[in-house]
Amino acid sequence: MKKQIIIINGTGGSGKDTFVEFVSKYCKVFNFSSINKVKEVATVVGWNGTKTEKDRKFLSDLKKLTTEYNDMAFNSIKKAVEDFKKSNNEIMFIHIREPEEIKRAMNAFGAKTLLIKREGLETITSNYSDANVEKYNYDYVVINTTLEQLDKEAKEFINRIKD
Repeated sequence: MKKQIIIINGTGGSGKDTFVEFVSKYCKVFNFSSINKVKEVATVVGWNGTKTEKDRKFLSDLKKLTTEYNDMAFNSIKKAVEDFKKSNNEIMFIHIREPEEIKRAMNAFGAKTLLIKREGLETITSNYSDANVEKYNYDYVVINTTLEQLDKEAKEFINRIKD
């Protein structure tokens, strides 16, 4: 399989990490979030790792500030992509929420986009990043109904991107 970069998105609780875990059963996966560095900075200033509405807004605002200041999140993605290209991993998943950042990464890395949806979840609207999850035209959409079905979707996804 040729190395593939997939930008993955979905509202909180939709099953993104579970989907990536299932995909990793079928091929070698490199999983990275655009907010990893932001979380490191947030921890230094007192964030305790929770994901309340207040926390989500704080992380979203902090990502926006650090992007405007020195493009921290995107620079960390570039480094991760370089590491992925040197690795024996076949697929890299990059978690990105904001539509303009998705498009930027898609263009920079020749990535495809994937939305994970889970029926019955309400859209989180307390912050810019979460509120705009579905405001992008994704290449692939996976509906998460059950764990068994999500595993099946993961296997089918691998077959789709191989072609």
